[in-house]
Amino acid sequence: MESMILQLSYLIGSVTFIMGLKMLSHPDSARKGNIVAAVGMTIAIFATIFLYRNSAGEGLHNYGWIFAGLAIGTIVGTLAAKKVQMTAMPEMVSLFNGMGGACAMLISMVEYNHMQHGGGTAGTGTMLVIVLGMIIGTVSFAGSIIAWGKLNGSIKDRTIPAGQMLNFLILGGIVALSVMMIGGMAGGNGIFYGIAGLAAMYGILFVMPIGGADMPVVISLLNSFTGCAAAFGGFLYDNPVMLTGGILVGSAGTILTILMCKAMNRSLKNVLIGSFGGAKAGSGGGGSKEQGAYKEISLNDTATLMAYASKVMIIPGYGLAVAQAQHTCHELEKILNEKGVEVSYGIHPVAGRMPGHMNVLLAEADVQYDKLLEMEDANDQMGSTNVILILGANDVVNPAAKEDPASPIYGMPILEVERAEHVIVNKRSMKPGYAGIENELFFRPKSSMLFGDAKKVLQSLVSELKQM
Repeated sequence: MESMILQLSYLIGSVTFIMGLKMLSHPDSARKGNIVAAVGMTIAIFATIFLYRNSAGEGLHNYGWIFAGLAIGTIVGTLAAKKVQMTAMPEMVSLFNGMGGACAMLISMVEYNHMQHGGGTAGTGTMLVIVLGMIIGTVSFAGSIIAWGKLNGSIKDRTIPAGQMLNFLILGGIVALSVMMIGGMAGGNGIFYGIAGLAAMYGILFVMPIGGADMPVVISLLNSFTGCAAAFGGFLYDNPVMLTGGILVGSAGTILTILMCKAMNRSLKNVLIGSFGGAKAGSGGGGSKEQGAYKEISLNDTATLMAYASKVMIIPGYGLAVAQAQHTCHELEKILNEKGVEVSYGIHPVAGRMPGHMNVLLAEADVQYDKLLEMEDANDQMGSTNVILILGANDVVNPAAKEDPASPIYGMPILEVERAEHVIVNKRSMKPGYAGIENELFFRPKSSMLFGDAKKVLQSLVSELKQM
């Protein structure tokens, strides 16, 4: 009876994971989807704790340690999630993802140690699952921690001399040692933990040189790695809910990675070895030629242009997140709507620091989902738009991606803002964007610069518009 209830709990958990993932596809149902999946996970966890029995009919032990771990993890996770700012959300995603990879790594290590202390020998299939789970989990953990450091600014892009060759050598060593261990040609703690050490080195070295503009793709890729590692844990324990969850995360992360690469018109191989966005400021993107002068626009002139426009499009970027200006931006949108102005948002797939960053940001401010236009739809409407207001976006509107073959971002699809009548760019300064290259858009005839913190600028625009 207990076994039947346990299997039913796993089935419920698997179904709720699928339902939750489906509901995450739309902001209106995303919050409910998270809750549904969390409920399924909770059922699976407590069913395992109280109903699991091994082949000898024994249940779990050490309930004190189990519930202490659950309590500590719940408290730390809840507090971290409540306190994190939207600007730091990408770092938190990377950190949480790294913890998932570490968990998969530790599962493989624990099971390997159990096998060693038990004096038994694992079959080829079991050893394959243990080794692959450990490798992928370790790479995900090490890579995610480096990504976390790069996103919060504590780790800088570093290109190691002959780094690609070194990575290939490390990867070759991992494959060779793994084949020897899985095939029974060699064994022992030295080789097993040697593979783990090489996997950690590989995770660090393959993420370290990747430039800022590629970080959303890397986060998505590492997320898929963690899912695959968790799936191996499901195989190892013959646990269907772990297997289902891992497969869903792994497949969703892989699909998202492919879609983001397509959105940037680049291959995954090019992302991983091309160091896109790793160029220094002033290199590529027109940085080596004289740009001319840019022109500024006042708050009053900006408010006037927007108030008498028929169609305004807002392009959100990381600067909007830094200023935590999403609610003020929504207020600006509502005031313009009251004046008969049609307002929409142009969303580039890699705007921000993680996949969907701008969508999450604007959903938090209750912006209607149908006003968020994907890049292709936004570009279709550029020609009929009177005013474009760019809030902290940089690389995703840089015309060098279309016009300058020497630019590191050449070939990346962009939001074609120059097709509109007026382009107003809000930035704190003329510093390059996250990709480290200068934006030619700022010096174009249709462009005007509106300097200042996004939130303060938007608040001033709201005040100006209310007086008109």
